[in-house]
Amino acid sequence: MANGSTFTYTNSFGGYWVYDPADPFNNSARANAWTPPLSEPWNFSTHRINGVNLGGLFVLEPFITPKYYQQYAAAGAIDEWTLDTALRAQANITAVMQAHYGAFVTEQDIAEIAGAGLTWVRMPIPFWAIEAWSDVGVADGTTVAEPFVARMCWSYILQVFQWARKYGLRVNLDLHTIPGSQNGYNHSGKLGTVNFLNGMMGIANAERALEYIRVIAEFITQPEYQPVIPIFSIVNEALLQTITLPVLTTFYLNAHWMIRNITGVGEGSGPYIAIHDGFMGTAYWAGFLEGSDRVILDTHPYFAFDNEPNNEPVNVTANGTADASVYGGQWPQMACSAWGPGMNASRSAFGVTIAGEFSNGINDCGLWVRGVNISAAYVGNCDYWANWESWSDETKAGLKTYALASMDALGDWFFWTWKIDASSTSGTVESPLWSYKLGLEQGWMPTDPRAASGTCEALKVAPAPWNQSFAAYATGGAGAGAIAASSVAQYAAWPPASINNVPSASMRLLPQYTATASVVSLPAASTYSAATVSTGSGWADGGDARGAPTPIAGCAYPDAWDAVNAAVPTSGC
Repeated sequence: MANGSTFTYTNSFGGYWVYDPADPFNNSARANAWTPPLSEPWNFSTHRINGVNLGGLFVLEPFITPKYYQQYAAAGAIDEWTLDTALRAQANITAVMQAHYGAFVTEQDIAEIAGAGLTWVRMPIPFWAIEAWSDVGVADGTTVAEPFVARMCWSYILQVFQWARKYGLRVNLDLHTIPGSQNGYNHSGKLGTVNFLNGMMGIANAERALEYIRVIAEFITQPEYQPVIPIFSIVNEALLQTITLPVLTTFYLNAHWMIRNITGVGEGSGPYIAIHDGFMGTAYWAGFLEGSDRVILDTHPYFAFDNEPNNEPVNVTANGTADASVYGGQWPQMACSAWGPGMNASRSAFGVTIAGEFSNGINDCGLWVRGVNISAAYVGNCDYWANWESWSDETKAGLKTYALASMDALGDWFFWTWKIDASSTSGTVESPLWSYKLGLEQGWMPTDPRAASGTCEALKVAPAPWNQSFAAYATGGAGAGAIAASSVAQYAAWPPASINNVPSASMRLLPQYTATASVVSLPAASTYSAATVSTGSGWADGGDARGAPTPIAGCAYPDAWDAVNAAVPTSGC
C-alpha cells in the first residue's frame, strides 16, 4: 500500500491488481476472470453488474456511522447538517472528518470487494465535495451558512478512484445530496423539506445542482478517469411526488444536454447518465426521453419501507432460533415475483435498468434505520434481528437465500451497503441486515455472487429471462442524442414554467442567481507524483467557460433549505 504496509489480497476468481507509480493511470487490472479489464468497454447487454455501495463514507448516515450521532445526540445531531453544526461547536471538525474519511473505507476494503466476486462500487458523494456556501439566505434575520466542510473529501474521493483502478473495479459515481434537499431525507444533507424544484428557492437550488453536475461531468470525462467511472448518477432519489414528473423531466433533459455537450454523443463519449425512478417504480418511466444518449434507470427496491414490516416473516422461538422454511421461502419468492418481471420489462421499455440499492432488510429493524430515535414499524422481534450474534444457522441460511433471490431478480445491482460501523454504546453492528461485509464474514452473504443465477427458477418464481437487445440509442448507438421532438417541445425550456408551491403568476418573481466571472472546478489529481504523467486539468472541455451561479448583490434570499412556504417577493431580483 502507499503507506508501506501490506496485506494479502485474496481473489479466487482470477482477478489481479495492477499499480505502477510511474504509470498511475494504467487500466489493465481486472476484478475477476469473467469481467473485462478497465481498458475494455463494459457491455451492458452481456456483462452483469454485481456491486456494492460505499454508503456512509462521504455522506454520513445515522444507521451506517452511528457512533458520531450517538456522541452528539444531545446537540441534536440527526443528519449531516446538524452533525457538522455540532462538530463545529464542540470539536475540531476538520480532524474528525479527516479521520473518518481516512479510516472508514480503506484500500483493504476495496481489495475485499473485488475478492468477493464483485465488479462495481457505487460511491455516494455530497455536493460539498465541490463547495459549500456561507450565505444561502436569511432566516429570522440571521444569515444561514451551510455547515458542511467544503472540498475536504475530494482528495479521499480521488484515493478511492485510484484503489478502484488498482483492483479493476468500476465506479458508479452518485451525487447523493442536492442543495436544498431533493427528498427531505437525512441522507440528502438535511432532514426536513424538499427545496429542490419545489417552493420559492426551488429553481435557484436546481441551478446550483446543475453546476455541480457540470463540474463532476467535466472531471470524470477526462481520459484519465473515464474508464474507471462509466456511470454518473446525477441526482439520488429525487422525490417525484413532491417535484412532479414534468418539472423533473425538464431538469433531466437540460442536464442531459449539458453533459453531452461536454462529453460528446455516442458509445465511449463520457459516462452513462443514471436517473432514479423517484419511488414510482420502473414501469412509470417507460419511453422516457426516447432517443436520449445512454441514460440508465435506477431503482431502489426495499421491502423494509414498503409496509411489509407488518408481516412476520419468521417464527422466532423462545430459544432464539428462527423458522427458515418461512424466511427462506416467502421472502425470496416475493423478491423474485415483485422485482424480476419489472426489471426485465424496463430493459425493453426504457433501456439499461439497474438496482442502485437493495439490501437484506426485509424489515426496518436495526439501530436508526429509519433515522435517529425513530422506532421501527416492524411488529415482530426487532431485538432478534438487531443481534446478529444470536442468529441461528437457519436464519443465516434463509438470509442467504433471500440475498441470492434478490440478486437473481434484479440482474444488475448494488447492495446497500458494504459496511456498517459499530455502535459506540454496544461496540457491535446493530443494523446487520444492511452490511455486505459482515454477511460475508458470518455466512449469510454468498462468497460468489454468480451463485444467484437460477435462484428464482429453483423457487418456481422464474421471470421470463431478458435475452433481447437494448434499443440502439440506449447504449450510444444509432439515434443516440436524437430525442423525440415532442419531448423537446414540451420540456426544453429552462426554467420550467411552473413548480409546486409557487403560483404560476409568481414564477417570474422567484429569486435567481447570476453567473460569476469564473467557473468552479475540482482540483486535478495532485496525489500522483510521477512528473512525466499527465493528471488532467480537472476540466474535460476547455471551451466550457460559462460562469458558475452566485447570489445577486443586494437581493434578499430566504433560507434556501427552508423556503417552501416563504413569501414570494413582490418584485423580481
